[in-house]
Amino acid sequence: MPYHEIFVGLGVLVAAVVFVREARGRGALNEQSLVAVAGALVGGAIGMRLAGWMETLDLKDLWLYGSRSILGGLTGAYVGVLIAKRIIGYKERTGDLFAPAVALGMAVGRIGCHLTEAPGRPTDLPWGVHAPPTTPECPGCLTGEAMHPSFIYEIIFQLAAFVALRWARERITQPGELFTLYLAGYAAFRFLVEFTRANETVWLDLTRPQWFLLPGLVLLGVRLVYGWRRRYYDALFERKVMT
Repeated sequence: MPYHEIFVGLGVLVAAVVFVREARGRGALNEQSLVAVAGALVGGAIGMRLAGWMETLDLKDLWLYGSRSILGGLTGAYVGVLIAKRIIGYKERTGDLFAPAVALGMAVGRIGCHLTEAPGRPTDLPWGVHAPPTTPECPGCLTGEAMHPSFIYEIIFQLAAFVALRWARERITQPGELFTLYLAGYAAFRFLVEFTRANETVWLDLTRPQWFLLPGLVLLGVRLVYGWRRRYYDALFERKVMT
């Protein structure tokens, strides 16, 4: 069974349901916000395939390999939303509606990755996992080594992020900051978890996703400092007084 595609599809469905619930709860469910969702879906599909194709630069691989590039999909979805909103002249910010939806959708989609892709690099840790020797591009699978369950790490992160975003959404009132926090958190996590992934290193012992993330991490760091100085996040650290 095509488990990867099935769970990616389920992840997209879950994300769409969460987005609609978030938008309805904030009184932002309208035709314009749904156009933004359509832009995210189209942009995400294109971004996933373009990012995967760039690894081979072979047109016949455009459809096959692009479907596994999550970072490309997220980047494409972000650009797709911006283009869709520009076309219809919609100026309201939608990132805060997308953040919890993306987190939960990613958690579901990564189940398919765990079932079909190389888990990670070899490890002696007690929670190391084994995968079938038929797993593509997985030398550790062929030798029967225990490997990091890197996709499980990400599923746990995304579920924790979903809970945290739901908790923080009533505390952060500045539009766009919830999405900024999610992007920064995921970018930092993804950079670190790459050290446990089975991806090929290309330079200075870093993988392609890590090099892709580096400039974004710098920009997001500057953006967080900007928000911190303007006290956008103060409410996250305030304790409620019991009466």
